[in-house]
Amino acid sequence: MTCLRELQGKMANDPHFNNYGSRPCVWVPGPVIVGAGPSGLAAAACLKDKGVPSIVLERSNCIASLWQFKTYDRLRLHLPKKFCELPMMPFPEDYPMYPSKQQFLEYLESYAKRFGIEPVFEQAVESAEYDEKVGFWRVVSVGLKGEEMEYVCRWLVVATGENAEAVVPEIEGMEEFGGEVQHTAEYKSGSGFRGKKVLVVGCGNSGMEVSLDLCNHNAHPSLVVRDSVHVLPREMLGRSTFGLSMWLLKWLPIRLVDRFLLIMSWLIFGNTSGFGLNRPNVGPLELKSKTGKTPVLDVGTLAKIKSGDIKIHPSIQSVGSHSVQFVNGRVEAFDAIILATGYKSNTPSWLKWMFSEKDGMPRKPFPQSWKGECGLYAVGFTKRGLFGSSMDAKRVSEDIERFWKAEAKNLSKTIGRSFTLQPTFFPVFPCYDLENTSFV
Repeated sequence: MTCLRELQGKMANDPHFNNYGSRPCVWVPGPVIVGAGPSGLAAAACLKDKGVPSIVLERSNCIASLWQFKTYDRLRLHLPKKFCELPMMPFPEDYPMYPSKQQFLEYLESYAKRFGIEPVFEQAVESAEYDEKVGFWRVVSVGLKGEEMEYVCRWLVVATGENAEAVVPEIEGMEEFGGEVQHTAEYKSGSGFRGKKVLVVGCGNSGMEVSLDLCNHNAHPSLVVRDSVHVLPREMLGRSTFGLSMWLLKWLPIRLVDRFLLIMSWLIFGNTSGFGLNRPNVGPLELKSKTGKTPVLDVGTLAKIKSGDIKIHPSIQSVGSHSVQFVNGRVEAFDAIILATGYKSNTPSWLKWMFSEKDGMPRKPFPQSWKGECGLYAVGFTKRGLFGSSMDAKRVSEDIERFWKAEAKNLSKTIGRSFTLQPTFFPVFPCYDLENTSFV
C-alpha cells in the first residue's frame, strides 16, 4: 500500500501530468470491467482469485439488472444448475435442478458478497478509446445527473453481454394497433391478460414459455412461428437433455448425437411439423454450433399446442387497429401483442474495437471471441449462456494474470524494491495528461 501511495505521489507532482479538462478521473491498476451481470461478476471473481484488482462499472442500480427487471416471473434456468454455476462457487445443494429466477438472483448476490465485488452503480459507459501513445484505455462513463467520470486502465473487459437491448422488429402497421404491445423485457405475468386474445411473436424459449404462462392464466394465446425450430424435451431417459448431449459428445460425433436427439424427440412428441413447427434441415447441436441458434427445451408448451389451447400462425403480413393479417392471408383479431423477439448487444454504440456493427458480437468466432487487441477482452459473448461466460472469465483472468505479474515485476525493479500490488484503487483525482508520459 505504501508503494502505491509513493507512485500516486509521483504522478500527482510530475509536471508531465496536467489536468485533462474538467472531467474527474480514476487510475485503475487492474482491469475495468463493464457490466455487473453474471459475466462481469465471474470475471471480477476470477481476477481477484489471481490477485488482480478490478473495478466493475454498471449502468443500473444493482447487479444482474436484466434478470432483476427484464424477465418474467415464472422464469427458471433452462439448463441444470451445474451447467449454470459461476466459477469457484456451486449453487446451494438444496436448490432444485432448475433454480427459479429469485433463487438465481440470490445466488448472484451471495457470489458478489463472497468475492467482495462492489460495482460502481449508475455509471453508463459512453465511450472507450485506446490511447496508443501510452498504451492505456480511457473509459468515460456518465452518471444519472449527467456527470462524467473517466477511468484510465491497462485492460478493458467487456461484460455487457448479448442481451443488453431488446430487439423490436419493424412490422407494417404496428403503430396503428389499438391494443397493448410489449416486449418480453416488459412482460411479467399472464395475470393481466386473463380472457384476452394475445399474439406472441417469436418461438424461442421465451416465446414458448410466455405462451404457456398466458395459457395458464386463462388467456387465449397464439404463437407466430416465422422460421423452422428444433423443440426438444427438457429431459430424456431420466437425464437432462443438455447433460446427456454433453456426455454423448465425448464419445460420438455431433451428427450422431443430433440424430439420437431427433429420434428421441420424435418418440416423445411425434412429428412436430404436423402442428406447425417444422424442424431445420440441420440438427439442433450442429445448428447451435454454426449459428448460435438455441433449440427450444419444452416445459409443457407443446402439449398446449397439441390440444389447441395455443394456436400456431405463420409470419405477420401487416397489423391493423385491432387485427393481424398473416402471410397465408388469414386475418384474426387480437387484444394484445407480445414481442418475444430477443435481445442484442449494444457494445458497438460505445466501443469501436473488436465488435461487429452488424450484430454487436465479437468479430472473431468462438472459441477465440474472448480476446481482442491492446488489452481488450470480452466475457459472455459465446452464445453458450452462463456456461460460456464462466469459460470466458477463466480464460481472461489467466491471460491478464500473466501480464499483471510481469508488469508488477518491472515496477518493483523501477521503484527499487520488491512488493506485491494490493487490490486497492487510487482515489478520484483530476485526470492527468498521459499524452507524453508512459509507465514501466
